Amino acid sequence: MNRSRPVTVPEFVARKGADPLVVVTAADFTMARLMDGTGAVDALLVGDSLGTVVQGRSTTLAVTLDQMIYHTEMVVRATQKALVIADLPFGSYQESTEQAVRSAARILKETGCAAVKLEGGHHFAKTIAALVNCGIPVMGHVGLMPQSVHALGGYKVQRDEHRVLEDAQAVADAGAFSVVIECLPVELGRKVTEKVKVPTIGIGAGPHCDGQVLVGHDLLGLYDGHRPKFVRVYDDLKEHVRDAVRRYSADVRSRDFPSAEESFH
Repeated sequence: MNRSRPVTVPEFVARKGADPLVVVTAADFTMARLMDGTGAVDALLVGDSLGTVVQGRSTTLAVTLDQMIYHTEMVVRATQKALVIADLPFGSYQESTEQAVRSAARILKETGCAAVKLEGGHHFAKTIAALVNCGIPVMGHVGLMPQSVHALGGYKVQRDEHRVLEDAQAVADAGAFSVVIECLPVELGRKVTEKVKVPTIGIGAGPHCDGQVLVGHDLLGLYDGHRPKFVRVYDDLKEHVRDAVRRYSADVRSRDFPSAEESFH
């Protein structure tokens, strides 16, 4: 779907129950420009998943607010069509609503993105409401919450139906314009989508969500680490990269590169 202007938050919300929303993560200028240039992506999420796929860490917990601002600003400069959303990283909003407002305001002011995303259910409803009251659009995130990996005992499917439904409803009632639901059984993903009035964006939550999100490095086959069950790899770009570097190396060693055409005379 080609567009001549960026997707807005109200347009994103209006897609509830319509054609599924397409969301993908990006963390740098080049990747964002390639993805946005397809015209097929509704939103680019600058996720704190960059802590694992870009920084090489085992969790997302070490990602800082300054790092999120750094990466989001690059993505915004590359993007003309998609809605750009930035994660609030661990430790940047949990302390108080005042801290959350300061952190989210910094992200919007210093990057130009349109919205922020934060993890947490009913315990963070007041935080979401405070941000929304300040004019900051918020995407929620319930189910498996990677910033709570230690409290949850690892990256596991979340089967507590009562808790997940309560969290999703609280987030939506607080004013979130959308909610990511992660690692849920298919039927629970459907129930959440039917219960809340805002779009649900699934990641490992089945096909009944209003949209889907994948980490860009995962769907392109660029990440060499653990591949979650819910990831579909659409190309194995890491092998293309390795092959290109091997061929470049061979040409350098055989003095086939640079050729006369690639040299100045």
